[in-house]
Amino acid sequence: MASTILVMKDITKTFVGVKALSNINFSVTEGEIHGIVGENGAGKSTLMNILSGVYPYGTYSGEIFYNGEKCRLSGIKDSEKKGIVIIHQEFALVPYMSIAENMFLGNECKTRGLIDWNKTQKLAQEHLQKVGVVDDALTLVKDIGIGKQQMVEIAKALAKKVKLLILDEPTAALNVQDSEKLLNLLLDLKEQGVTSILISHKLEEICKVADKITIIRDGVAIETLDNTNRDCSEPRIIKGMVGREMTERFPRRNAEIGDVAFEVKNFSSYHPVFGEIKVVDDVNINVRKGEIVGMYGLMGAGRTEFAMGVFGKSYGSRISGKILRDGRELRINNVSDAIKNRIAYIPEDRKENGLVLINNVKMNISLAGLPKLSKRSVVDEDSEVRVAEDFCDKVGIRTTGINQIVERLSGGNQQKVVFSKWIFTKPDLLILDEPTRGVDVGAKFEIYSIINDLAKQGTAVLFISSDLVEILGMADRLYIMNEGSIVDEMAVAQATQEKIMQSTVGKRR
Repeated sequence: MASTILVMKDITKTFVGVKALSNINFSVTEGEIHGIVGENGAGKSTLMNILSGVYPYGTYSGEIFYNGEKCRLSGIKDSEKKGIVIIHQEFALVPYMSIAENMFLGNECKTRGLIDWNKTQKLAQEHLQKVGVVDDALTLVKDIGIGKQQMVEIAKALAKKVKLLILDEPTAALNVQDSEKLLNLLLDLKEQGVTSILISHKLEEICKVADKITIIRDGVAIETLDNTNRDCSEPRIIKGMVGREMTERFPRRNAEIGDVAFEVKNFSSYHPVFGEIKVVDDVNINVRKGEIVGMYGLMGAGRTEFAMGVFGKSYGSRISGKILRDGRELRINNVSDAIKNRIAYIPEDRKENGLVLINNVKMNISLAGLPKLSKRSVVDEDSEVRVAEDFCDKVGIRTTGINQIVERLSGGNQQKVVFSKWIFTKPDLLILDEPTRGVDVGAKFEIYSIINDLAKQGTAVLFISSDLVEILGMADRLYIMNEGSIVDEMAVAQATQEKIMQSTVGKRR
């Protein structure tokens, strides 16, 4: 019988008067994959940050026992010495350093006090082979894709002689194929004796690979489910996460689709640095009033490049093509022009491009619509407060108040702030780029409801997603992109996952 490798007992953590974790008891059996699920802000990452030493002993109450010994970790170095390694959702890789340099950064191979580069490269190549990466270890990290970067993070953990591997949302930014490779790798590592803790909002992945599943809600460990026989269902897990039955993943909607609101004709653009690479190639699409149009494609298909190009030429060079609203061509040369013409864009990376993380909720909500709150370039602060409070109530942003710093909100609530910012501008065209990435199932439903309400009001919505279930659940019509071009168009009523994937990997039409 397998022994218990980890016990976390009565763990409580408080941030500025807010209790993030309350007397959590959590244990992991050696050699298993243990899934942790919960809504954004439930406390999943906080618990793992305590285990990995990010929050050192003394900043929380409770005890940690690892391999039967009491641990009082003072930092990440302490946990890594014991073989506990955490891989965060945001990669800890330096783009302009090689794979080998990244893998041994802070863990250098030394001979007589000097870095042994031959040994570094040799060991790096060996670990890369274990995780299925064939690239040369001297390749710069910036020159490999996101999927491979995630594998490099795992190889980096192997180089630290990992025994307990913690992965926080490892597939959030990966496409279907790369996600599958990563999950298969976790199963392989399990056979090699590596114990894993997997945090994910993708319940189908948790059900597929986890032996046990712990559900955390509002800082409390609600229950641990046995999934040894892979018989835990998503509805059962969702019930534990949100405290209620969710019979439908997507809110119902009676679409009232009007005339064509926006058209994009013969839209092309090139890479902003490598000007010879065409990233968007002669794209033609249209979106009707009240219609949700999906756009699907694998990573690198050109969806984001197209969306950012339409939104005020914010990505790309040598951009050509026409954007029409109600049949009339618009002159859009920058983001300000796009906003004035009532086009809004919610980016796939809210932290990098959607929010000012160090500023408060109020400022982030009003940012794109300040002209509406200003007179002679002076902002009416009372109006700004009323707008922020109204959106917090209407959209359901869970915050201590409109002056709370956005960085301290959960992912789902951060995304609601981004939505509020753009809804305030009253767009005619709302472009959504992976709007539920890194968002839990309960917050997803709330975001879907917001999107449906906007469509009901006549807003034309372009919904970009790499989640096939999401696309089929939300869109009325679907465009499929591959290699920068539209390769197919279909009504969602006639679409299936198999049909979409066949078009995705097919040739241009």
